[in-house]
Amino acid sequence: MPRFLAILSATFLSPLLVWADFRAGAAAVDVTPEQFPVIVNGSFLEKTATKANDPLHARALVLDDGATRLALVVVDSCMMPREFLDQTKALIQNETRIPTERMLISATHTHTAPAAMGCLGSDADPKYGEYLQRQIVRAVRQAIANLAPAQAGHTVTDAGAFTNCRRWIFRSDKVKTDPFGFPTMRAHMHPGYQNPDVVGPSGPVDPGLSLLAIRTVDDKPLAVLANFSMHYFGSAPVSADYYGAFCAKLSERVGGQNPQFVSIMSQGTSGDLHWMDYAKPRLNLGMVEYAHRVAAVAEAALQKVQYRRDITLAMAETRVTFGRRTPNAERLAWAKAIAAKAGPKPKNQQEIYAREAILLDAEPTRELKLQAIRIGDLGIAAIPNEVYGLTGLKIKSRSPLTATFNIELANGADGYIPPPEQHVLGGYTTWPARTAGLEPTSETRIVETLLGLLEKVSGRKRRADIDPASDAYAQAVLATKPIGYWRLGDLEGTVAHNCVGDAHGQYEPGVVFGLEGLPTHWVAGRIANRAAQFAGGRMVAKLPPLGDRYTIAFRYWPGLPASAPAATAPILTLVSGQQTGTAIAISADEDVPQRTWAQVVLVRDGAKTQVYRNGKLWKTDTVSGPKLAGETTLFVGGTANKTGRFEGRIAEVAVYDRAFPPKEAATRSLMAAETR
Repeated sequence: MPRFLAILSATFLSPLLVWADFRAGAAAVDVTPEQFPVIVNGSFLEKTATKANDPLHARALVLDDGATRLALVVVDSCMMPREFLDQTKALIQNETRIPTERMLISATHTHTAPAAMGCLGSDADPKYGEYLQRQIVRAVRQAIANLAPAQAGHTVTDAGAFTNCRRWIFRSDKVKTDPFGFPTMRAHMHPGYQNPDVVGPSGPVDPGLSLLAIRTVDDKPLAVLANFSMHYFGSAPVSADYYGAFCAKLSERVGGQNPQFVSIMSQGTSGDLHWMDYAKPRLNLGMVEYAHRVAAVAEAALQKVQYRRDITLAMAETRVTFGRRTPNAERLAWAKAIAAKAGPKPKNQQEIYAREAILLDAEPTRELKLQAIRIGDLGIAAIPNEVYGLTGLKIKSRSPLTATFNIELANGADGYIPPPEQHVLGGYTTWPARTAGLEPTSETRIVETLLGLLEKVSGRKRRADIDPASDAYAQAVLATKPIGYWRLGDLEGTVAHNCVGDAHGQYEPGVVFGLEGLPTHWVAGRIANRAAQFAGGRMVAKLPPLGDRYTIAFRYWPGLPASAPAATAPILTLVSGQQTGTAIAISADEDVPQRTWAQVVLVRDGAKTQVYRNGKLWKTDTVSGPKLAGETTLFVGGTANKTGRFEGRIAEVAVYDRAFPPKEAATRSLMAAETR
């Protein structure tokens, strides 16, 4: 029955028929290889596997609201290339009449599945692709056959205990050498547990476990589509990794007696995320136990889902061309010289990246397929890349829909896409290759395009970022009348927003954004209480003349141990003209342990300065520097020259043109100064 007839008939027909257009069907089809050995591409170098440790599946969910039919498929695969998936979608369209632009096919990103795609030192398995394609088509066909009147609901729950940032920043005196022979690795994946050579994580996590739940009209569980930003657990090939174990456990716990129930786990934005917490000792945890713990969180959250029959669907797709970071003449000559001596398969990182340079040079652009889906008031963004947790949070925070999640490695696999500022820190996810080859500004364009698509499917404008001065702490600071207040919670760009007036600051390269601040909290996927991480760059802002009576308040989180050479680098410096008026040097060895927040207030009152920390007077000094008589420049994160750079996080910098009395300074330095 067409929807308008169903609505007009509401007075005369059973209420169950009013929204009978929404239907759903799900299916899980085995894609475990039938022939061994198979090539596995989840490492730098090619591997082969001779057996399956657990089954692999293509899990399909088909939704239909009477006007739009769409298919979502999640495959237990590391990654699948755009060309392969375009062919697969054409086959599905021929058999089902679902338009290709109404299909989303993604990979879970298990690193121990047969290679459907060549990358780094691996080639695609020549025998597996055709079989996988057939099984994906079969999964969609079966899901259509299982279509039934349905109801749906969604929820998001905090699963932050199960994901962490795996990309850490090395100390400035511990920078590593990249495969091209240059000391550019200021950040890298998997630094090792409690490594003394690192400062801290380079980005935030996305803790949200998102769940789309489907039931039949008589309340029988039909399907659950989960989404979580955790890269993979780690397993012996061939394996579906934790994704398969999660689905099996959730089906057991939630599916009940319905043999057609399908549990699906899709990959979120986890390019820089993993389950290991490198700030702590190694956790003795197995893959299956991990999966079961995440499934328990999902099961508890599903009990709170409210289901609706009046579900409508919308989907939009666009194609955008991006440039690749192709090698210059010198790099290409280097690559060709190495490739000329290499064998048929790369044997080390130099040979890998030499081959990748040649491949990038042969294909200097790539077209990406980006999608947005609306299911009721739930949004889904589809990205054919491995993007960072911060990128996913930007989309969730600004989406016009009440809840949104992101599926990466969808409709292709065009590599890591770090936020632009992360390229400065180097590391594996920035080394030019098919797995990380797009131009540095690609992340910004992808976020903007996806938000535009979400606007299209929702018919609403995107949300603005959270007002940086809207929470209780900011209001308390503003009530004390600072002349400048930089929270340093910006998520991107070069502008450090000032909550007082238009004297915005500028970030230099070597500052990354969106790190967890103090106190950390989340509001429905919205980012709050963020901090900037300083790794060689500064924030620079202009101030009016301060004279010799002023106050500066801020928070800091030292990333270095007291023994590090740069541990005493100034956190803030004030310069009037060409002279340094005040340099604040706070060492990590003075009661502020590494990676712990402290709240500081410095008061200069004529020839005397007093520094309060966490509610107590810390030290008193006599000032020998001149008054700040001219226009003053504030350097956050180091000195006015190149002699010292702070390494760690800074937030909530407030400057006053008056000297706080002792009681006010002590109270102000206690505000939200709890540590963790």
